[in-house]
Amino acid sequence: MAGPLLLIGCGKMGGAMLDGWLTRGLAANGVWVVEPYADALGRFQEVEGVSIVPDVAGVPDDVVPSVVLLAVKPQTMDEAIAPLGRFVADETVFLSIAAGKAISYFESHLGASARIVRAMPNTPAAVGRGITAYVPNDSVSADQLDACGSLLEAIGEAVAIDDEGLMDAVTAVSGSGPAYVFHLIETMAAAGVAAGLPEDLSAKLARATVAGAGELARQSNDPAAQLRINVTSPGGTTAAALAVLMADPGGMQALLTEAIQAATDRSRELAG
Repeated sequence: MAGPLLLIGCGKMGGAMLDGWLTRGLAANGVWVVEPYADALGRFQEVEGVSIVPDVAGVPDDVVPSVVLLAVKPQTMDEAIAPLGRFVADETVFLSIAAGKAISYFESHLGASARIVRAMPNTPAAVGRGITAYVPNDSVSADQLDACGSLLEAIGEAVAIDDEGLMDAVTAVSGSGPAYVFHLIETMAAAGVAAGLPEDLSAKLARATVAGAGELARQSNDPAAQLRINVTSPGGTTAAALAVLMADPGGMQALLTEAIQAATDRSRELAG
């Protein structure tokens, strides 16, 4: 980046991103953090070179950021964005990770000429295993889009899309998706207890199995369907369980399709 990075909000997601940037070599003296709550800053208060101010008024007038990253909660975005008009310039791109806030929202507050990228990360970003989809408005240059992609890759994988209309479904699949996986761990553990396992053992088996299977899927070039087949012996125990989970109608596919559609619809309502 030609200029500094301005991070608005250093909560869980903003902090995870800042940690990833510093770990990957982003120069600390190129980072300004706007965060009013000292408790949210944690170890970053001790990082030499990172400039921390409680509000945007504390950022000097001569600071022209290459990226302004908006990492505040959607319900506080109106307040956070109000003083940011001073940073609108051709050399500055605004990167938002606020769920449900469309590009049109930012254009209405910052002006049609503002360069805006909307992104949807998920909570595994906290351990560097997130997945983020991001989409630019028409004003964003190729270099600015690449810069945003590089910043997002500090917390996991990142994929650029060119249709903002897909973001509601992205939110439903990957944004909300970790909760589905955590619920799978819950239900597997409870089912193990029902089958006779001690509660602690069942919880440990369920958690490690989901984590290990996810890592295997991440490292494998095979599609998920093939990985499933690889585990399933004809007439065996896995096949017996999958006969229930893959029942038609009413199996896991139907349930997840309904759940993800509900999340997609709700995302559209919140953005509306």
